[in-house]
Amino acid sequence: MVLHAQETETAVAGFREDVLHGLTATQKEIPCKYFYDRRGSALFERICVLPEYYLTRAELSIMHQQAPEMAALLGRRCLLIEYGSGSSSKTRLLLDYLIDPAAYVPVDISSEYLQGSAAEIASSYPRLEVLPVAADFTGDFEVPRPSRRESRRVVYFPGSTIGNLHPSDAQHFLERVVATVGAHGGLLIGVDIKKDPAILHAAYNDRAGVTRMFNLNLLARINRELGADFRLERFRHSAVYNQKKGRIEMSLVSEATQTVHIGEAAIEFGKGESILTECSYKYTVGEFTRLAASAGLRAARTWMDAERLFSVHYLTC
Repeated sequence: MVLHAQETETAVAGFREDVLHGLTATQKEIPCKYFYDRRGSALFERICVLPEYYLTRAELSIMHQQAPEMAALLGRRCLLIEYGSGSSSKTRLLLDYLIDPAAYVPVDISSEYLQGSAAEIASSYPRLEVLPVAADFTGDFEVPRPSRRESRRVVYFPGSTIGNLHPSDAQHFLERVVATVGAHGGLLIGVDIKKDPAILHAAYNDRAGVTRMFNLNLLARINRELGADFRLERFRHSAVYNQKKGRIEMSLVSEATQTVHIGEAAIEFGKGESILTECSYKYTVGEFTRLAASAGLRAARTWMDAERLFSVHYLTC
């Protein structure tokens, strides 16, 4: 799937609008979805295998143990729609056990990265129809119609990406999932759990500095795609756990008083002023179940890893 020139121009215009709007707010902020250009996606894959980053290991352990039960719950001939598919590594564990799936629809904002991962899935599962969609899954997009009739739709949303949304936005997002899957549809979702702040701090401040590179790559992308002049060495990575709000707050902090240009716009930074680049909310099982219920989803099954660091929920409409 290749974006046409007009679609590319529209995407760049939207990127510019979001960045300028965010950087002129009282608390400077850039939506975390813009982390995922080609290099950002590759850096995130590196983060997922870091020793401090427990999330992927914990979720994979759940998938390795519980994928057969999950597949049975999803049922025969389901249309599996994955939001934020990335490399689709966890999805393979599910696809290995799904019974005669109608098709697989990976949805990812990084078009170039999506093409490669979708091609690999299609090669590994030659009987599976793979219908990639390059889109922002938090917005409107059309779900492709498979060539075979589906019995039901199920959204797969691993990785605790739901935590990047403020709770009110998460509720609205879940309501959109309900609208997408329709009656008798389902949602299989990974959710990070509240835990010792020291574990959380280590996960987002790895010793190898990969998360730092991932965070700073956002500024490099703005320079490259929007003609900005951020000097990356003048910003430092910060990630702290806000216990009151139950979330990790990841930022880029200006090390000096400086002016950054994005085209004709001039953005002033004071020393110590931050750009909020990501919030990652953590939930107890009960908190997330109540959030899902507010969007019209019923909890059918919850799995946790042996150390109770992470949860995967299956919910139905």
